[in-house]
Amino acid sequence: MSVDVLIVGGGLAGSAAAITLARAGRSVVLVERESVPQHKVCGEFLSQEAMTYLGSLGIDLIGLGAVAIRSVRLAGREGWSEARLPFAAMSLTRKRLDEELLRVAESAGAIVLRGCRVQGIRRAGEGWAAGMADGQSLSAGAVFLATGKHDLHARARPKGKQPDLVAFKMYWRLSPQQAAALEGHVELVLYRGGYAGLQPVEEGVANLCCLVQRAELQRLGGRWENLLAAMQRDCGLLKERLQGAVPLLEKPLAISAIPYGYVREASDGLWALGDQAAVIPSFTGDGMSIALHSGCLAAAMYLRGETAEQFQKQLRGELSSQVELATSLSRGLVWRPSRGVLTAAVKVWPGLLGVVARRTRISSSAMAVPGRL
Repeated sequence: MSVDVLIVGGGLAGSAAAITLARAGRSVVLVERESVPQHKVCGEFLSQEAMTYLGSLGIDLIGLGAVAIRSVRLAGREGWSEARLPFAAMSLTRKRLDEELLRVAESAGAIVLRGCRVQGIRRAGEGWAAGMADGQSLSAGAVFLATGKHDLHARARPKGKQPDLVAFKMYWRLSPQQAAALEGHVELVLYRGGYAGLQPVEEGVANLCCLVQRAELQRLGGRWENLLAAMQRDCGLLKERLQGAVPLLEKPLAISAIPYGYVREASDGLWALGDQAAVIPSFTGDGMSIALHSGCLAAAMYLRGETAEQFQKQLRGELSSQVELATSLSRGLVWRPSRGVLTAAVKVWPGLLGVVARRTRISSSAMAVPGRL
């Protein structure tokens, strides 16, 4: 098979690019390694920018069951503070959102190959050749690399500026009283060696996505149960929320060796999207918007005849300051002295949370929304 564009990875970035390119009449194959919908380690927070991109791609968030997020709470040993978000926001599970994006990509004319793995990519004349795990091969004029937090063989990203965090995720069915208290909020929970985000998603479920330093996890015996207990000891609000709560997964999702703070400096000819281009720490930046932005921007620049090198340079310029700020904030949240300073500052000036939220978003002038180009 030979196509204009091969997209490796069917998450937010890959699907956004596939939809945009297919609607423009390009032949597109998207390869997704999972054969069925999967949950992913993700905070699942959709900022106004993410909602704008998804709306332009034809995604009906309300119809999918997304819930509104209006405020953010910062909680730790010293209690909690709350601030209104300075923009509209929603929350929706990646499992549901990713599946809908893949459906729209197929409807737009992209070929979606599910349960397939790309083993390697190499130059082939003026284009590229991709070897599949089943021995088949694909050739394409361009390759968009959108494999998220997982690296393709022989194309590993270097360590980021904060590579020592381990991520966990668990869904909970909260008690009716606690679900009502959480409604409309994302709660940023602070504890020794890490932080977490708790927020409602569709169908009355709550997503607890947390990060912890590897050394702290080792101190706790490397066990999720010990980490969860330690989180609740350090944050009374989280303990309150989880009283009577029922975990909805057999075990938490987990991932390590995430290169938080990484921003790709240059291209080797591939178009690197989403986490392959920049990895912003969870709950301190807008990772879902970055993924959607990178996919739509790459498609737009490709359609204009620009190169992968030009794309990577522009994307780096648009994201570097946000990723740097978010990484500095993430480091501060896991370091006890600065964590205390931050919580004290937020108590005095709750609006600080809104300021940080605005400064870690994609700027409106940089957005490459399909239909406006």
